[in-house]
Amino acid sequence: MEKRTSAVEENVEKPAFIVGERVEKFCIKCKEERGHVIASLTKRGKISRVTCPKCGTLGTFKTGAASGTKRKLDPGAPYDRTRSYRAGQTMVHPTFGQGEVTALIEPLKIDVLFADRIRRLIHAQPASH
Repeated sequence: MEKRTSAVEENVEKPAFIVGERVEKFCIKCKEERGHVIASLTKRGKISRVTCPKCGTLGTFKTGAASGTKRKLDPGAPYDRTRSYRAGQTMVHPTFGQGEVTALIEPLKIDVLFADRIRRLIHAQPASH
């Protein structure tokens, strides 16, 4: 039996956003297009406020051609404390899940944005024997 959908049903099936997901937005303070974290949604499930993980700016979100889509991150390789990371790389941490490196702190520390918050991790550590 073939199932047909009407135009009304197709309009209802828009992607639902969740607080904590990442979306692309131009950050005025950082002056670059980057992933932002959804901070709040309207009653209809549209994004209303986002936070920049790099500078911490809380701003409004307006749907546009580039910024209206969900950001699909490559999950990245498993987190390895002996590996050197750079800003923008993705990883999968065994406890915190998927994350994106937002900043290099000191020579051996990185800030990583996970679904719940930014966490400081070590990297480029010598392998222990």
